Amino acid sequence: MISLTSAELNAWIVAFFFPLARILGLLVAAPPFNNPGLTVQVRLSLGLAIAIAITPVLQKAPALDPASGLGLLVLAQQMIIGFAMGFAVRMVFSAVDMAGMMISNQMGLGFATAYDPQSASQTPVISEFLGVLSLLIFLATNGHLMVIATLGKSFTVLPIGTGSVAAGTWSNVANAGGIIFSSGVLLALPMVVALLITNIALGILVRVAPQLNLLAIGFPVTLALGFFVLLVSLSHLSLPLQTLFEFGLQSMLGYFIIS
Repeated sequence: MISLTSAELNAWIVAFFFPLARILGLLVAAPPFNNPGLTVQVRLSLGLAIAIAITPVLQKAPALDPASGLGLLVLAQQMIIGFAMGFAVRMVFSAVDMAGMMISNQMGLGFATAYDPQSASQTPVISEFLGVLSLLIFLATNGHLMVIATLGKSFTVLPIGTGSVAAGTWSNVANAGGIIFSSGVLLALPMVVALLITNIALGILVRVAPQLNLLAIGFPVTLALGFFVLLVSLSHLSLPLQTLFEFGLQSMLGYFIIS
């Protein structure tokens, strides 16, 4: 008959459930794992599978009672760390969504919205299209596997029970957010500049020939030019998107390191 002491049982719980908390925190926030199409059962099964795979190679967990105040605090810390790492990946796709929203507004398609299951809200169709495209590129470049690999590396960079995270963590989060959203503006910049020049030209044309109907001429022109520029730029989106993905993966661990 197998008998376990309370200390051995607590050690097993700490060694398995604390990494599981970090893993589940990431799966809740990081694309594509946070897609509503993945049920809670699927995400929980994936989290359990990852935890079973990496737990034997992790550093020895600290000896503490998981039901104590300190144990619950460490458990909450692991969940927050996992969520922050997933949030780093989510910000990349938020930058793409912002670029699509800017393009839609410039094209005059701000009113054309569709339901986005990823954000559970109505989003412009161009933003939805760019979001799906970026997710497909992310999967094609094995980004989901790199997210899991970075998660495994995080247990070496920030072991369980090592105390509080770095003092510059929140500053790192703010800096990463600023860089990523400025990248979203740069993604939309070619389209915005082209449509801005078009609007200026239409404004000059209306001033020269006031009898022209700006609404009848301007909307089809900006719409056709917008789709043309979008079609031309699609073949050049892969490299900047991959650069964004790389920055998001670096930010997953960069949050907790002061440069």
